[in-house]
Amino acid sequence: MKKLMTALAFTAMMSPLANAADYVIDTKGAHAFINFKIKHLGYSWLTGRFNTFDGDFSYDAKQPNAAKITVNIDATSFDSNHAERDKHIRSADFLDVSKYPTAKFVSTKIVDKGDNKLEVMGDLTLHGVTKPVTIAANKIGEGKDPWGGYRAGFSGTTTIRLGDFGIPEKLGPASRNVELELHVEGIRK
Repeated sequence: MKKLMTALAFTAMMSPLANAADYVIDTKGAHAFINFKIKHLGYSWLTGRFNTFDGDFSYDAKQPNAAKITVNIDATSFDSNHAERDKHIRSADFLDVSKYPTAKFVSTKIVDKGDNKLEVMGDLTLHGVTKPVTIAANKIGEGKDPWGGYRAGFSGTTTIRLGDFGIPEKLGPASRNVELELHVEGIRK
């Protein structure tokens, strides 16, 4: 029995997550952003962001493939800097936030592509539909901050099709896809 306990303890210490640090996404300090961009009728770009979200991640620079991330998004915080448009996008015509007030991303696999590049695969739940997405990510950096903490930062992009998430494609063929841009700075717990 003693040998079994020793073996289990050793295995736990050697596991990929044993050295991973846990981080909380710094939304309070406004060091994280979820931005979007979609073509407006094919003539210009409509840009904006989700103002309210939170999440956490685990990361070890020596074993980036073992990283994990979860992001919770308040869909009611959709903001394109135009109150009437935002009200319309939040309505049942598009996001239907009265029925689907939240969105969520949970990573399922992370692949280290070298040179601080990562491929983050996971499940995105939006408008009540969960679909796999892949985020092309970059590690921006990590280190001590001036307040005695430790931070790590990443950015990434992905493109989703509105129809895949049951969101009506009412703005024409050029406006079917949304580009999402994520900037995440975490504070080590």
